[in-house]
Amino acid sequence: MSVDLDFHHGGKVAEITLTGKLTKEDYEHFVPSIEEKIKECGPLRMIVRLQDFHGWELAAAWEDLKFDLHHWHDIERLAIVGESAWQKGMTMFCKPFTGAELRAFEPEQLDEARHWANLDE
Repeated sequence: MSVDLDFHHGGKVAEITLTGKLTKEDYEHFVPSIEEKIKECGPLRMIVRLQDFHGWELAAAWEDLKFDLHHWHDIERLAIVGESAWQKGMTMFCKPFTGAELRAFEPEQLDEARHWANLDE
């Protein structure tokens, strides 16, 4: 699994690119950075890019659920960018576990997703 994490707009927007199969170790790698930004900046907006994504190992799915429930109010917007099947599935999976406004985007809509995540509404 490859996880690339970047912060934009003073740390208020986190962009995560996920490739391969997500593991528990991946969460141990990137979650502390996100939690630090939440402490520093308050609620974040996130863009999750799925590229050649193959899902989660069971332990990673559990880490994802724990993160979502613990940070219910800490994510304002969540843009999921990926192939139709994955982005729709991720949006449906995440919806019950987050207070974030969710929206799915196709890969060619990345600029639109970035714009939407950064809107001050």
